[in-house]
Amino acid sequence: MKLSYRASDILRGVLIYSIGDTIASIILSEFSPARMLGMMFIGGTVYAFEIPNYFRWIDTKTTGTTGLRGSLSRTGLAILYFNPLWIARHLLFIQIVQGSWSSIDWNLLRLGLYAFMVNVPVAFAANYVIQNRIPLRWRFFSSAVFSSMLAVYYALSHAIFN
Repeated sequence: MKLSYRASDILRGVLIYSIGDTIASIILSEFSPARMLGMMFIGGTVYAFEIPNYFRWIDTKTTGTTGLRGSLSRTGLAILYFNPLWIARHLLFIQIVQGSWSSIDWNLLRLGLYAFMVNVPVAFAANYVIQNRIPLRWRFFSSAVFSSMLAVYYALSHAIFN
């Protein structure tokens, strides 16, 4: 599978992830231009590269698997990607771009696990739709919009589960 890193994915990552995190940071009274710029950078680099490529990989791995089994396979593989470690890493990115070095500890893994466990029913439904009803070329956009909404939840989970 050939990896890609397209300008459209970069732009979507920059805009969508930073908008979701900016909303979360405003709700938590933690807004800072550095955080917004940092999340724009992460959305346009890390997320814009790895998520579309992972979705393409899901398509290659599930080609030929049809019906309910194929749908559940695609959904399950998407949920495996957005796992507690991914959430903890996202929370880590937030702490880094805020310069909150003292908040970087193993507690981020616990927060990621709790946020994931509470989120599974919603994530399952959303990822089912994204992986099985949305064309591949729009999956990163759809996933980014969903993740943007979850960014609010992930940021709030730091307050909820801490």
